[in-house]
Amino acid sequence: MKKKKLWVVGIGPGCKEDMTLRAIRVLTECDVICGYTVYCDLVKPRFPDKEYISTPMMGEEKRVQMALERADQGCDVALICSGDAGVYGMSGLACKMGQDFPEVDIEVVPGVTAALSGAAILGAPLIHDFCLISLSDRLTPMELIEKRLRAAAMADMAIVIYNPESKSRSGYLAHACDVLLETLPPERVCGIVRNIGRAGGSSQVMTLSELKTTEADMFCTVFIGNSATENLGDIMVTPRGYKSEV
Repeated sequence: MKKKKLWVVGIGPGCKEDMTLRAIRVLTECDVICGYTVYCDLVKPRFPDKEYISTPMMGEEKRVQMALERADQGCDVALICSGDAGVYGMSGLACKMGQDFPEVDIEVVPGVTAALSGAAILGAPLIHDFCLISLSDRLTPMELIEKRLRAAAMADMAIVIYNPESKSRSGYLAHACDVLLETLPPERVCGIVRNIGRAGGSSQVMTLSELKTTEADMFCTVFIGNSATENLGDIMVTPRGYKSEV
């Protein structure tokens, strides 16, 4: 009897060149691709013969439920996520909700998260210890986000900010900068990358004070360096401490 299967697949930043071979294989072999509408539109030109199930933003639980139901019906289903499925992705929800579908085997396929693909564009901002913090307060209270920003700043860690702003969350990046400026100097080296791996992509290296007045949206990833991070001709570099770096 055929085993019921759901893959939770990280598709990377959006371009095929940055998808893993394993992700491409799964999307090639599956029957159904399920995901956020924007992500389905990204992969549809490359996998046009698949059945697609999509939901808009904030439809995550419905999306996972539909993917599990189709897998339980006997289809091989790929639930796709931007970047990595385990970094602000759907793997946790799929594993949790999958408890109600004991016959469905769930397998997580990792992908290149925006922290890595964005860092490669900026240069090398994450060579040393770093952390990821999302500014979306839809599932996390702002008080807790602020606490994590302050803790990361106090620990002198490089910080990657996901979901800096959206149409309904205007001013969140400026507020985060204000929180960081309680500890960090205004000249701290920062960077922002837009539409990683997609049309209209761009990047910029700047100071923390300049970042505060920079426009951003959900397709931006923000990088705040640590005390050693340098701007080497619009290349953001955080040294690790090799003798040749001194």
